[in-house]
Amino acid sequence: MKLHPVRTYPSSEHLPREEQLAWKIAEVASENIAPTADVTDMVINRVIDNAAVAAASLTRAPVVSARAQAEANLVSRNGEGSTVFGSPHLTSPEWAAWANGVAVRELDFHDTFLSAEYSHPGDNIPAITAVAQHLSRSGEELLRGIVTGYEIQVDLVKGISLHKHKIDHVAHLGPSAAAGIGTLLGLPTETIFQAIGQALHTTTATRQSRKGEISTWKAHAPAFAGKMAVEAVDRAMRGQTSPTPIYEGEDGVIAWLLDGPEGRYEVPLPERGEARAAILDTYTKEHSAEYQAQAWIDLARKLGAEHPELRDPANIVRAVLHTSHHTHYVIGSGANDPQKYDPTASRETLDHSIPYIFTVALQDGEWHHERSYAPERAGRPDTVALWNKVTTVEDPEWTRRYHSLDITEKAFGGRVEIELADGTRIVDEIAVADAHPLGARPFARAQYISKFRELSDGVLAPGEIERFLDTAQRLPELTAVELKGLTINGTFPAVTPKGIF
Repeated sequence: MKLHPVRTYPSSEHLPREEQLAWKIAEVASENIAPTADVTDMVINRVIDNAAVAAASLTRAPVVSARAQAEANLVSRNGEGSTVFGSPHLTSPEWAAWANGVAVRELDFHDTFLSAEYSHPGDNIPAITAVAQHLSRSGEELLRGIVTGYEIQVDLVKGISLHKHKIDHVAHLGPSAAAGIGTLLGLPTETIFQAIGQALHTTTATRQSRKGEISTWKAHAPAFAGKMAVEAVDRAMRGQTSPTPIYEGEDGVIAWLLDGPEGRYEVPLPERGEARAAILDTYTKEHSAEYQAQAWIDLARKLGAEHPELRDPANIVRAVLHTSHHTHYVIGSGANDPQKYDPTASRETLDHSIPYIFTVALQDGEWHHERSYAPERAGRPDTVALWNKVTTVEDPEWTRRYHSLDITEKAFGGRVEIELADGTRIVDEIAVADAHPLGARPFARAQYISKFRELSDGVLAPGEIERFLDTAQRLPELTAVELKGLTINGTFPAVTPKGIF
C-alpha cells in the first residue's frame, strides 16, 4: 500500500489531475486485476450475508416502499434489467440498486469496517450487482467490481474522517460504488474519474440521519448513494464531467465540509499490481445492531449467564461502560440524546443505544433482530429501570485501540464496571465480538450460510433457499444469464400509499 497525501489547493496553486485523489482511485479501479482466492471466498460470504439480512427485512415498511418505487419503473432500454429482492419484476439498474440497498441496510445487520470513519462496505454490492445484471456481465466481472468497491471504501475510511464534521459516512460510498462499477465495466481511468467526482458531489449529507430520533431514512441513505453512483457512471460514460478537483479544490469537500484549507490526510491505496485485499479487513455482524454494540452484546450475555442477579435492577446501583470515543459519543450516553433512554423510541434509535442494547442482552441472554426491539420488550418496567442505570464514558486506551491500524490490537469493545447494591463490584471486558476474525467464534462460510438459513426460514421457500445458496457459491463461474439468479424470490406484494411513480 502507498499513502497518498491529500489537502486543499487554492485556485492559484494548480493540482495536476494525475495527483488528485479521485484520479488515483480511478487508476486503482481501471487496473482491474484478478482477485486472490481468499478475497474471492470472502466476497461470496458477503453476497450471502447481504441476502440473509435482506430476506429478514422484505416485509418491513422501508423495504416495501423502496420495492414499490422500483417496481413502478420499467427496465431502461440499454440493457436486460436488474432483479429486485422479493419481486418478480425486473427494473432499471439505478432503481434495483435503490430497492436492494434499502433491503440490505434496513436491519443494520451486515458487514462493517471502522477506522477514521464508519462504513458498511457491503452497501457497495447492490449497485454493482444491479449494473452487472442489466448489462449482462459475468460473475467474474461482478466479482472484480465488488472487490474494487470494498477496496476503495475501506481505504477512504482509513484515511478520511467524515463524522468528525457531522458528514454521513455514505459520502465514501458514492465514490467506492462508482469505482466498483467502473471496474465491472472495464471503463478507462478518465471515465471512472469523472464518475467518482459526480458520485461524491451528490452524496455528501449531514449525520442528522443518525442523530436524535433516527428515522427510516437511515436505511435509505446508502441506497441513495448507490443509486447516485449508477447514475454518475452513466453520465460519465456519455462524456459528462464532474467538479474538479472534487476533494482538493478551493471550494471542494475538504475545504468546506471537512477539515478546511489547513486539513491534511493520508489515504492508503494499493500499488500497481498489488492485490486488492481490503475486504479481508472487514467483519460482519452476528447481531442486528450497530457494530460498536456487537462485542457488548456478547459480554452482556456472558455476564447474565454467570451472574443471574444482574438481571434485576434492584441489585445494581450503576453500570458504567468504559469504551472508545466513537462508541461513547455515537451510541452511548455521550451522544446526549434523550431518545437513547426512551422506551417508545424507534427501532432505528434503539439499535443506536448501547445502554438499551446492553440491558436487554444482559437480561435475556440473547439478541434477536425482532424480539429485542419489540415495543413491549423496550417498555418492560424492570428493563427501563436497569437501562437508566447504564452509562458510558470514553477511555483513551480503548479509543487508541479502536483507531489502531494493527489488526491484532484493533478493538471495538471496552470494560464494564458494575456496582452492586451490596457494595461489591463486577468488572469484565471484551475487545472484539465473538464473530470477529479474532473473536471467540469467528465467522466462516458455515456461519454465513447458517445466518442466511436462519433469517430466511419462514420467509423464503426451502427450495429457494437452496437455489440461492448454490448460485451465490458459484459466483466466479456464473454466466450473464445465471447472474439474474443472484436474487431472492418470493411473493411479497409492495403495497404502499400512492406516490408519484
